[in-house]
Amino acid sequence: MAEAADIQGTSPSPARRWLRRTITVAVGAPLLAGLLQAPAVTSTASAAEDATGSKTVDVSLDTLSPSAPVEGDTVKVTGTVTNRGKKTITDATVDLRVGPRMTSRSEIDQATDRTGYRDDSDPAPLEDAPVVKIPRLAAGLSADFSFSVPVSELGLDDAGVYQLGVSLTGQTSDRRYDRVLGIERTFLPYQPDPTEKKTRLTYLWPLISSAHVSAETATDDQQTPVFEDDALATELKPGGRLDQLVSLGKDLPVTWVVDPDLLASVDAMANGYRVKEGSLHVPGKNQAVARSWLDALEKAVQGRKVVALPFADPDLASLAHRGKDVPGSLEHLQSATALAGITVETVLHTRAATDFAWPADGAVDPSIVAVATSAGADKVIARSDSVRDELSYTPTAARPFGTGSTTAVVSDALLSTAFEGDMLRAENSTRAVQEFLSQSLAVTLEQPEDQRSIVVAPQRVPSISQAQTMASALKGLSGRRWTQPSDLVAAAAAKPDPDASTRVPSSSRYPKKLRDRELPVQAFRDMKTTRDELDDFKVILTQPDRVVTPFGNAINREMSTSWRGQARAAALYRINVLEYLQTLTEGVQLVDKSDLTLSGRSATIPVTVQNKLLQGVENLELRLVSSNKGRLKLNGDEGVAELPVKVNGGHSQSVKFTATASVNGQVPMTAQLYTGDGTPYGQPMTFIVKVSEITATVMLVIAGGVLLLVLAGVRMYTQRKRVAARNAEAGTAEAEAAEADTQQAEATEDIENADAQRTDDDPAPDDSPPPVPGAASGTVPERADSDEAEQPSDPEPDTGSESGDPSGPGEKVDR
Repeated sequence: MAEAADIQGTSPSPARRWLRRTITVAVGAPLLAGLLQAPAVTSTASAAEDATGSKTVDVSLDTLSPSAPVEGDTVKVTGTVTNRGKKTITDATVDLRVGPRMTSRSEIDQATDRTGYRDDSDPAPLEDAPVVKIPRLAAGLSADFSFSVPVSELGLDDAGVYQLGVSLTGQTSDRRYDRVLGIERTFLPYQPDPTEKKTRLTYLWPLISSAHVSAETATDDQQTPVFEDDALATELKPGGRLDQLVSLGKDLPVTWVVDPDLLASVDAMANGYRVKEGSLHVPGKNQAVARSWLDALEKAVQGRKVVALPFADPDLASLAHRGKDVPGSLEHLQSATALAGITVETVLHTRAATDFAWPADGAVDPSIVAVATSAGADKVIARSDSVRDELSYTPTAARPFGTGSTTAVVSDALLSTAFEGDMLRAENSTRAVQEFLSQSLAVTLEQPEDQRSIVVAPQRVPSISQAQTMASALKGLSGRRWTQPSDLVAAAAAKPDPDASTRVPSSSRYPKKLRDRELPVQAFRDMKTTRDELDDFKVILTQPDRVVTPFGNAINREMSTSWRGQARAAALYRINVLEYLQTLTEGVQLVDKSDLTLSGRSATIPVTVQNKLLQGVENLELRLVSSNKGRLKLNGDEGVAELPVKVNGGHSQSVKFTATASVNGQVPMTAQLYTGDGTPYGQPMTFIVKVSEITATVMLVIAGGVLLLVLAGVRMYTQRKRVAARNAEAGTAEAEAAEADTQQAEATEDIENADAQRTDDDPAPDDSPPPVPGAASGTVPERADSDEAEQPSDPEPDTGSESGDPSGPGEKVDR
């Protein structure tokens, strides 16, 4: 009690304050955090109060073998006794007690919950049976015990179910007399000979996991899937949960109930996958593990009945109660059902039944049945605590349901829930096995003259310890002394019991604890948002299957029953799917443009469409709208223009519109992409076009100015041409003068050379004057002194002899 008071004190320890804050943040309700702590306190106080009297010692029955003995067997029982009291126990003995034969299933069920020793119902210890003596057992200490007793000494008179108990009798220091200080009970099914009519027992073996694959895929041609995490590999590895289910189930007479999404996910792993690691996608490393598991499963299911749930195991109850009024929700159930059989056959190379619906915990009402059958399933797996039969015996599971053609396969609630809870503790596992076997025998003995067919539908996702306990129980039935195995298809086809209930339970009887764990309405609204955006997106893609398939599967996973109790994880998954889809849709967008200025009556307005996707887009129209068609018109008199758009992956396209301006001013423009059916795509883009109109007077002024510029140019060109001609003529005259000077210098040089070669005996020159080069024919040059003879000392003339030929053109002659 002191410990309890300390826990409830007003000054909790720092560790407890931290825990309280953590719970508050996680759950979001401080009051709920306080309520969560209250049961722990109560439990502690109750434990202290209960550790007195016949509850002083905790007796644990850890093993009991064989679980269903026959004549000639020896029953061995082992366990532990622990002193939970505050006093030392002395002179204690551990005894074995076998009670009378139990006559009904309800009696077994009532004995299950019984605690403490009761004089009126608990039998006395077996006579002549061995006992285990414990001289001293201090407070808080434990001691082991073990019994081995032949069946013949157990006092089992007739076939049936017997209560078997182990008790500790001893003394304490405050009470010096023998009394029962602790007792534990279990059940012993005894059927030495096979019954004439064996109960057909169908056991469902579920292979279901939570969603692990995201909507994202890699950019390669194979569209390598991207996993949210690599937790699935942990379940597949040797010793993992899914590995254990396959390893155990392959040797058991069970009906495999599989979620096709699990098969598709493991198959994707086996062929290469990637895993999210922060903002990166890293290669997965467990391909070999996935391939090994698939190989083992394929061998295990060969020749067995396989039932495929709709893809991703959608939550039928949530859909019926919260989602059916959200448009489009039921369509996903239909697609999930259609995908189920194909997936199983592709991965496991075996056919599966796809006409079974399995609501959570087998709880049904009219809306659930209606939704379950809307996708083509005509058989609903219910449970007897939902569909109750007011009978003194257990009827056959199958029966017509409601007013339609639906068949209800009602699983047995006590058998189906036998392995829930903590099966890691040996005592819990042993008790569950014994209860299961005993209940199944009790079913057969209720009406031994009639053969009935019952179904066991355990929890959807059994843990490793739960699966191992289930396997132990089924092995206990291997002798087939009161049951024989059957499959779910045969169970659904069994002849119904005419007295079994065929009435669908009302909605008011649906368990509140199950309704509180359903997906909220907002979840289905989120799915609709994703679905609508996907529908708008896929119509523009040249390869829509690369997007539709992964996102369609992701939406199916958003409806999974596995999200029950994981509201935050479910919401986060939906957000990730939608955000990734929006990232893809935003890859096709209009490129922002700045304001434009148009100077003229007509112009071209370009608008650019960018495609960042890896595949092309088509079936798009770009619509440009002028807010003032009186100022700026598009396509003649219209203020709206549309042009088709088709852009290859990773490219951009400029779409050009023709605009006509008539009045100056600013015109707001809006560009918007539309799909082929007229649905807006993406966000609109707005910009301003500034119109500057040009009048006729301005045009004349501009034309005059242009004419003057042309004339000035012509004049300048003409002047330049004349100057060039003059320069060319002047250059020619200078060249001719230079040539004449050169000729004259050469002639003078020749005369001087001739004079230098004359001698004294050369004859006197002729009296007639020599010809003058270049003179006209018949012309005689004048002489300065013709009557006087030329003197020898006179110098030579400075010109050569003249030629009678006319001068060359342009030739200049000095005289």
